[in-house]
Amino acid sequence: MSFERRITVAAAAAVAVAVLLAAVASYFIVRQELRSSVDNSLRSALTATERFVDRPLRTRPGLFRPPSRAQRLHRLVGTGPNRFGEPGVLELVSASGALTRAPGVSAGQTLPASPRLIALARRGTGQTIFTARVDGTDLRVLAAGVKPGGAIVLARSLSEQDSTLSHLRLILVVVAAIGIALAALLGSFVARTALSPVRHLRAAAEHVAATTDLGARIDDTRGDELGSLARSFNAMLAALDESARTQRRLIADASHELRTPVTSVRTNLEYLQRASDLAPDERERLIRDLVGQLEGLSGLVSDLIELAREDDQVNSEPLEEVRFDVLVGEAVERARLYSPQARFDVQLEETLVSAVPSRLGRAVSNLLENAVKYAGTDKPIEVRLAGGELEIRDHGPGIDPEELPHVFDRFFRGTRSRALPGSGLGLAIVRQVVERHAGSVSASSAPDGGMVFRLRMPVLS
Repeated sequence: MSFERRITVAAAAAVAVAVLLAAVASYFIVRQELRSSVDNSLRSALTATERFVDRPLRTRPGLFRPPSRAQRLHRLVGTGPNRFGEPGVLELVSASGALTRAPGVSAGQTLPASPRLIALARRGTGQTIFTARVDGTDLRVLAAGVKPGGAIVLARSLSEQDSTLSHLRLILVVVAAIGIALAALLGSFVARTALSPVRHLRAAAEHVAATTDLGARIDDTRGDELGSLARSFNAMLAALDESARTQRRLIADASHELRTPVTSVRTNLEYLQRASDLAPDERERLIRDLVGQLEGLSGLVSDLIELAREDDQVNSEPLEEVRFDVLVGEAVERARLYSPQARFDVQLEETLVSAVPSRLGRAVSNLLENAVKYAGTDKPIEVRLAGGELEIRDHGPGIDPEELPHVFDRFFRGTRSRALPGSGLGLAIVRQVVERHAGSVSASSAPDGGMVFRLRMPVLS
């Protein structure tokens, strides 16, 4: 079942349950109101009966004695009307269980003298109301104790109310059926309307999958959750597009940078193969050139691999709490080992950061190697670490101001550095590593010559 159909069914089911609950509640409310109306009419009839029995009688003195209350009650039952269509006296129950039926009431139309009615008659006080079936007719019955020692029973037929309730049930069933049908239609409309952005999102995803066109975008102007989803999807496409562009640039730049050394190595090898009459010293020089070119080519390939895998390495390796000052100190010691002629002035403040130690160590080593390459031997390289900021300053020739914004670009080599060995990827690797650790790196020219590189990392408290 499709998601749209599931929403339609869910919406229709929710409305159907609401309609059915409303119909059932309406039915029982009306039923209770009708029953209350019948009960009130019975109580009114009982009040009228009691007033008739208790009303004072005017008699002339000495002519005859007025009837007692019991005699008047028996006379009322014996002569009063009884019609099930309206409240009327049904019977009189004595304390012994004897029944006095109202006119027109046969033996089969009376209520039996149940223990409840006999107990009520003996008490001569109190009331009880209930529903009973007499001679095939549902009656609402009110029994009240009357003194001395009896209970009067009044009844009213529920046929009219039952007919009304039956008609009401039919109406509610029809209304509920219509409501459920409308709910299904409205649910389908709501599902189509609500899922329209999702369909656009699916179409965009299918378009990207079919054409690999990462420049496609969908409307993300909505202010609801679907708009947020669209914005997230567009952001994902933008990130993928930028990643693809970066990969294409890397491949193009690598192809360009590799073409020259590979061509030079091949040319020298071909020349060495053809030149069988070369002097030994010239052959030795040519072999040394080939070895140097291959070493440079090997370094370039290593840097390319490092740059291409940087994202995966940073994202896959767990971050650790790292003593940044200890890591920088170790990088300085390695630089001293590889470059004995270099001098360092080191001042490190204890600093704790979250990082992948090998990645951050590589970035620091690249900055130190760059400083060693251009610093010369007149003054030491200054290494300072304080407040999460590492500052490395050399006193070399520096970089031209127009070239300064490009020092972290891939394969960039300034005018003064083109004669020196290197691939132009070291500083690019530094920037990529630092940014993956939520840090930053910058370069500036020192006032009295040389370069200052500042690497900033978030410090753990």
